[in-house]
Amino acid sequence: MTNIKNAVSITQGKRRPFEAILKMLIIVCSALTVLIFLSIASYVFIKGIPSISWQFLSTKPSVLRGTIGILPSIINTLYIIVITILIVTPIGIGAAIYLNEYSKKGMLTKAIEFTTETLSGIPSIIYGLFGAIFFGETLRLGYSILTGALTLSIMVLPIIVRTTQEALKTVPYSYREGALGIGAAKWYMIRTIILPSSIPGIVTAVILSIGRIVAESAALIFTAGIATSLPKGLFSHIFKSGSTLSVELYQYAANRGDNNTAFGIAVVLIIVVLIINLLTKLISKKLGGGNA
Repeated sequence: MTNIKNAVSITQGKRRPFEAILKMLIIVCSALTVLIFLSIASYVFIKGIPSISWQFLSTKPSVLRGTIGILPSIINTLYIIVITILIVTPIGIGAAIYLNEYSKKGMLTKAIEFTTETLSGIPSIIYGLFGAIFFGETLRLGYSILTGALTLSIMVLPIIVRTTQEALKTVPYSYREGALGIGAAKWYMIRTIILPSSIPGIVTAVILSIGRIVAESAALIFTAGIATSLPKGLFSHIFKSGSTLSVELYQYAANRGDNNTAFGIAVVLIIVVLIINLLTKLISKKLGGGNA
């Protein structure tokens, strides 16, 4: 009885000064991260909100009228995001499932993982050069939104693959053993147990990919171009040149020296990313039964 009373609870543990210091450092680092984000966002909003108006959001730029509008860039950004995600998500998730559930630890698996890690480290300007030559000239897609989306698909593929692979690894191995033990086929087990349990991690991969897509400018200048025309058709527009918000921001800040307009575009860019992330979270909650 004495031993039981003197035993230390596993959940309570012993208080050690070193652990308290580490916990405090973690809290400080987390607070600094939030503070840095709020500082940057506040500065951008303060500088950019005066430039935002209904005309700014709902018209296209016109030299003759002397007006500045970013509606074509907003539409082009949404086109790039949707097309890229539709292309890269099934490929990335499929590759992650193969690496985590089917492949044996051999040369092929190591080659795929090494290639994925190498792709994530290549500068975006090289992706842009490759996309312009291969997709633009070899496949004769020219400067177009589709060329930009295909190029960005290669860029964000490592994010989808590696993040999804880590999400699949978090599913307990007992789930697999239990499903296979009652006679379930492997693909049925993956489709009904492993993937639903990995939805939060997969959504994180998609959100990280959207952030990379929205922020990219160098590769898109080489592939999608800098045109600011409004779409005349839903599907035909993907074969036209189109400037995204990040490219327009670069154009106004670097080439035209109009920092006020650049900050206005930055505000819209942040809002678009937040809206897309919230929508993605809502979809993941629906798919994952509220566990995301």
